[in-house]
Amino acid sequence: MSEPRAPQHWWLADDVVLTLGAGALLVLVGVLAGRPEVALVAAPLVLVGARGVLRHDPDADLPQVQVRPAGVAEPGRAAATVELSLPERAGWLRVRLSRAGHDDRELLLAARPAFDVTTHSVRTGPQELLGVDVQAIGLGGLTGSEAVRVPAAMVVVRPRTRRVDAVPVPPTLRGHTGQHASRRPGDGGDFRDLHPFMPGDTLRRVDWKVTARLSPDVDALWVRRTFALAEAHVVILVDSRDDVGPDPTTWSGSGQVRPDDQTSLDLARAAALSLTRAYVAAGDRVGVEDLASLRHPMRPAAGRRHVERVGRWLSTVRPYGAPRALVRPPRVPAGALVVVVSTFLDGEAADLAALWSRAGHRVVAVDVLPPLRRVHLSARERLALRLVDVERSDRLAGLAAAGVELVGWGAGRADADLRRLTTRRWRR
Repeated sequence: MSEPRAPQHWWLADDVVLTLGAGALLVLVGVLAGRPEVALVAAPLVLVGARGVLRHDPDADLPQVQVRPAGVAEPGRAAATVELSLPERAGWLRVRLSRAGHDDRELLLAARPAFDVTTHSVRTGPQELLGVDVQAIGLGGLTGSEAVRVPAAMVVVRPRTRRVDAVPVPPTLRGHTGQHASRRPGDGGDFRDLHPFMPGDTLRRVDWKVTARLSPDVDALWVRRTFALAEAHVVILVDSRDDVGPDPTTWSGSGQVRPDDQTSLDLARAAALSLTRAYVAAGDRVGVEDLASLRHPMRPAAGRRHVERVGRWLSTVRPYGAPRALVRPPRVPAGALVVVVSTFLDGEAADLAALWSRAGHRVVAVDVLPPLRRVHLSARERLALRLVDVERSDRLAGLAAAGVELVGWGAGRADADLRRLTTRRWRR
């Protein structure tokens, strides 16, 4: 019994086979018809085809491909470096780049072993960058190799941030640094009162104009006392159990979300990082935690490096199968502002937000459900979506009744809502 033949890696091009066949046919016609000029015309075709046959090596090496994603890319962009190795018998490389939701791109490279690929994406988090197909073409285009397929490389796209000018603060401020005026006596804040000089006061606090007016004989010094500056503690909790797009027909998982549509989790990443950047810029301490995963949370901290760490942490947040059952709610420092980022399509995040509000925290609920497309829905789908909307509206109304303040990030009302919460005095 003969052994199975190994598959060939290289084949003769169709043009070579046709050239050789046409040349041999013309030579045969010239010999049979006694027309030597016909045979002479066919000689170059036979020589070109014979050259391709003689240079053909079915077991020659295939091109090698390596895709290396960029370590750190700009927010909203993904980049990678494609490295190619040209086989000895190859003259060119035919490269096809493919990405889901985008048109394929084809390249013909002669002597370029590596090139960079960059793409913009409205989607964030872990995703496939591109797939690469490479085929080697022999010198003169006489032979071609089988295509080498490299699966799509996984990259992590960081969320884009938006400028947030006004953010609410908790009623109780902590620490001895920051940019918020507290109700505690100290330095750096707003004017508190005027008081006679006492032991412990410094001369730089003396208000000489007031002293000259109230004590002409300078038998007593008057000092200007101020309130201290303090920092706010903020805990941002991201609900990663939902990752839904603007098309309700894809919520069941039967359809794919369009690559140019932002999902609720994309908006949640952007909202959490934008708020983190705004609070840290004000000198506050921010912690971030995932409500639906057992991942290690980001403890409250401040500084630019903390914002970078939070950005990398949020970039990897994604749904992990069935959400975990919460035995107890995440721990929140006393007096901290709680920000719950969720679609509120179920009652888990809403119940936790109401629980923290009843415990005395100021709670802000950030709604990241994107605007929905309803035109193409059937009558039954419209009815199902209406039931979901009614249930969700009742849930949000219950949050408002429990003292939770709402911010419509997905509806485009974030700036107006945050400005309203900043100027409004919070009450229990």
